[in-house]
Amino acid sequence: MKAELSNNISEVKAELSANISAVKAELSNNILEVKEELSNNISEVKEELNGNITGLETKLINSMAENKVETNALISQLRTELHQTKAELIKWMFIFWIGQIGVILGILFTFFKR
Repeated sequence: MKAELSNNISEVKAELSANISAVKAELSNNILEVKEELSNNISEVKEELNGNITGLETKLINSMAENKVETNALISQLRTELHQTKAELIKWMFIFWIGQIGVILGILFTFFKR
């Protein structure tokens, strides 16, 4: 009976050892498959992100160019308005000065006529 029990234990050990080796091999294969799949997925995500980044860069560059054009147009318009305002101020200054000279001359003529 001891011999039979020893044989059964040896058979179970051998079978367990074989099963453990098979499970290890299967796990190694599964791990390799998962690694390859993850590597492929990471590569796909990287490519997609690079494409998205490139698209965003293009949109940003276009937006900046549009903003630059709009800003230049607004600056040009502002300069035109400033020049017009300056011309108006100079015109009214001359009108004021001429009026002041007229008033002073009127006062002087009135003063010296007496």
